Amino acid sequence: MNDEQQPQFESAKSEVQRKTLDQREQMNELMRLRHSCAHILAAAVLRLWPDALLDIGPPTEEGFYYDFDLKHRFTPEDFPKIEEEMRKITKENQVFEKSIQTRAEALAYFEGKGQTFKVQRMGDIPEGEAISFFKNGEFVDLCAGPHVMRTGNVKPGGIKILKVASAYFRGNEKNPQLQRLYGTAFKNKEELDNWLLMQEEARKRDHRKIGTEMGLFAMDPEYVGPGLPLWLPKGTVLVEELERLAKETEFQAGYVRVKTPHLAKEKMYKTSGHLPYYAESMFPPIEMLEEDERKKRDALTERRADLIQLAEGMGKAIAPNPSGYTEEQVRHDIQKLETEITLLGGRYYLKAMNCPHHHRIFAAEPRSYRDLPLRLAEYGTCYRYEQSGELFGVMRVRSMNMNDAHIYCTAEQFAEEFRAVNEMYLKYFKIFGLDRYQMRFSTHDPARLGQKFVNEPELWKKTEDMVRQVLIESGINYVEVANEAAFYGPKIDVQVWSAIGREFTIATNQVDFAVPARFGLTYRDRDNTEKTPLCIHRAPLGTHERFIGFLIEHYAGNFPLWLAPEQVRVLTLNDEAPLVEYAKSITAELRAQFVRVEGDWSANPVKAKIADAETSKVHTMLVVGQRDLEAGVVSVRLHGKGNVGAKPRGEVVADLLASIRERRA
Repeated sequence: MNDEQQPQFESAKSEVQRKTLDQREQMNELMRLRHSCAHILAAAVLRLWPDALLDIGPPTEEGFYYDFDLKHRFTPEDFPKIEEEMRKITKENQVFEKSIQTRAEALAYFEGKGQTFKVQRMGDIPEGEAISFFKNGEFVDLCAGPHVMRTGNVKPGGIKILKVASAYFRGNEKNPQLQRLYGTAFKNKEELDNWLLMQEEARKRDHRKIGTEMGLFAMDPEYVGPGLPLWLPKGTVLVEELERLAKETEFQAGYVRVKTPHLAKEKMYKTSGHLPYYAESMFPPIEMLEEDERKKRDALTERRADLIQLAEGMGKAIAPNPSGYTEEQVRHDIQKLETEITLLGGRYYLKAMNCPHHHRIFAAEPRSYRDLPLRLAEYGTCYRYEQSGELFGVMRVRSMNMNDAHIYCTAEQFAEEFRAVNEMYLKYFKIFGLDRYQMRFSTHDPARLGQKFVNEPELWKKTEDMVRQVLIESGINYVEVANEAAFYGPKIDVQVWSAIGREFTIATNQVDFAVPARFGLTYRDRDNTEKTPLCIHRAPLGTHERFIGFLIEHYAGNFPLWLAPEQVRVLTLNDEAPLVEYAKSITAELRAQFVRVEGDWSANPVKAKIADAETSKVHTMLVVGQRDLEAGVVSVRLHGKGNVGAKPRGEVVADLLASIRERRA
């Protein structure tokens, strides 16, 4: 396989995060097998290239990898030799033996071996956590496990090296560049072969390949910038059809639409809590001060400098203090001035998420319990500074249009609103023919309240119980995952599988009981008291970019009629004037009903016209000849299915319009 044909893995500029001991205990049999294969890979490389320096080798969803530093540059020609050595190690049936070392012993071991990356990795192990080694044969690695019992548990026919890529140590471009060998492993050769066949089909369906061939989108890193897609006319059809679907569905569900700007003051994101914690994923701030703000900032800055000088003098006990300030009062005033300067509003950020803007819309008017639930919806444009190595077609971009909405409701309304959101998902799954899906319900860790999660134990329990109950009552397939909630509430990641069995995360639901309070959002309840609403963040269709990327691969570009960029093409058997006029009248009739229809009444042979329409993935071809003209019928062909027969013109038009209106699969 050449580089363009390789399966897609996480960016080689990133690395799998070190698992906690609890997460390791939850690793399934296949993940343990792949983890063991990473060790077998490292052992094989050391046998072939003893001077190799080792970094890390975790299992992944697709297989495993190991990072190496050595003078030899790996090429695909090396893969058979490495695989053969790995097979030898499996046949040796080596035991995976665990041992515990002190930190000093572990450091001494790796320093003695010259394994400098392992020495640095020692710092990743929390103080108090046991430092464990795993040994199989002559190979010893720093590892917390778990593994299979023996290398013989790995079937030789179930292993394959897939690709090599460059990878920065710790995922940081400032660090040394290593070589990453990717591999995969399955329980047996049959499972591996089936997976490889699926990967071959996935390569044919690669959204970047099909998107280019169909003229859906373009990337222009030189002039526009990396990760900033340009939607071409045919791709824009997909964008607008999805948006129309969302608007109709949300209107029927009682949502109201809003529009918000593409940027906001720094104060917005400090209040929401996204700054400073989310800063690395946001574009750098834009410095922009109005004249009166600039003057105020200068005055505040000068006053702060005077107080800092006064505080320094107090600390040295050399300066007179005629003001009567205590040192504590001075430092309090310095802090207050720094806050005023920060919140003055001279820094703007491109919008990375829509929720803070929607919170301000809620706050724009007095609210009563009679106004709730309030469902604010927007296809909002967001900007996130994804690392260059993480950009991937339109699936991972820096500019995105999100099918976003925020539902403000009372605790009593929450269950019904959350249930309605789930029903909306199920409706979309049916429209797009998604039979396999799973909701990944992420909860909090009580031990990390006040650190990773908002310190509201009662609200966490209450909202998690409500979400769990709704999922159970709705009969929705879900799994529960601890310690992966958002900082402000439980969340659900929506996993779907495409037509060929590839898994995608397309959307996220989140319950938020913290941020509305940070913005001071309240409504007046029946008892005339002010209360803070709960907020449900939901985006069933995710972003245009990611969802369209998924749909391209799901349908392989063969979109259903309602979604197809070119829905119909009218073809004539020849270019005689009466026949052309008949074809044009059909085209005009369809265009009057806003059907995306084109015509080809050239002198080209009809077989060539059909072949061109097939290549262009036109959903329906209407072929007309002299007999069709005389009988008032048209011959219908469907993309990839061929001729389905001649039908009366009016019947064909009516059926096309009904199929589009009903969004038939």
